[in-house]
Parts: sequence; C-alpha cells; structure tokens
Amino acid sequence: MLIIGIAGGTGSGKTTVVNQIVKEIPSDEVCVISQDSYYKATDNLSYDERTKINFDHPRAIDFDLIIKHLKELRKGHTINQPVYSFIRHNRTKETVKTHPRKVIIIEGILIFNSEKLRDLFDIKIFVHAETDERLIRRVRRDISERGRDIEEVLDRYQNTLKPMHQQFIEPTKNFADIIIPNDRHNTVAIDIVRSVINERL
Repeated sequence: MLIIGIAGGTGSGKTTVVNQIVKEIPSDEVCVISQDSYYKATDNLSYDERTKINFDHPRAIDFDLIIKHLKELRKGHTINQPVYSFIRHNRTKETVKTHPRKVIIIEGILIFNSEKLRDLFDIKIFVHAETDERLIRRVRRDISERGRDIEEVLDRYQNTLKPMHQQFIEPTKNFADIIIPNDRHNTVAIDIVRSVINERL
C-alpha cells in the first residue's frame, strides 16, 4: 500500500492534482480521503457558535481519527469515514464505507501539521498557488457550493484564512517531498509523481 499526502492552501488546486493522479491509476486500486471529512464533531455547540469556529486551525481537525483510520486501512480493514456538512458546520449522521486500496490519497490544507500523520505518508506533495488565485477560487467555491455570501467569504479570508495560511500551512511546505506550482499544464510534476507511484507499486 502507498499512502500519498497532498497539502496546500485553500484554493491552491489540490483537487486538480488529485484528479490528475487518480486518472493514472485503475479505479479499484485507489481511494481519496479528504481532511474536510475529519473536522471535529460540534454537537455540543449551537449553530451560531459553530459558525465562529476557526476551521483553518489544526485544533479543528480530528487527527486522532484520521491516523486511526489510516492505520486500519493499512491493516486491510474497511473504515467508516465521517461525512461533514459545511452548511451546518458539523458532522452528519452518515458515514462512507471506505475499503483499503493499493494507493490511498489524503488531501487537505492541514494534513502536514501532525507529525504522527506525516509519518504515515510515503509521499508528501505540496501544491503551491499565488495568493490572489487562491482567493478567487475560494470566493467562487464558497458562494456556489457552501451557501456563503461575498461579505462573509471576504471577512473570513481577511481575518482567518490569510493569517492561518501564513502561520500553519505555508511553513509545512518544508515537509514536502515534491512541491507542485499550480499550473494546469504542469505535466512534468505529475509525470514525476506517476513514476514514483509505479516504482513503489
């Protein structure tokens, strides 16, 4: 089994890179796990209290559960991956049955912040994009997919996303084995990743 961690700031293009890698592997040999599924449950908080959570701080992530699930997959066991709702700011009651595969990709902005989690990755990839490009993508996504208005998105970016990126995300670039400048035509970097995967498998 090969475990690949893909990190990078919000809107950096992680999903594009994940999709490019997945495209190269038979569908029954790969699965993708998103850090977003592992935000901590907040049943004890009201909706208004949940909206004030700093989701870009490592405290918001249930690293213990991600690590436990990864270890279970590595042992060949199936896991029940949580499902998170960004509209309700909480986990739902549903879970996704996830089976062990030859290649497991974990993607998320904060996945390199836990040393114990980093140690489980065979390959660590950081996707880099310029600040303005990331902001544009974040605005589009939060408005169209997460029901936010423009004021809320920009306020959260200025007061939370930007400082958290500088404090917790950008520095983790130093842990990466491969840094991919986000360019949709960056085939060289994807070719390198593909070669490493083929070699390891």
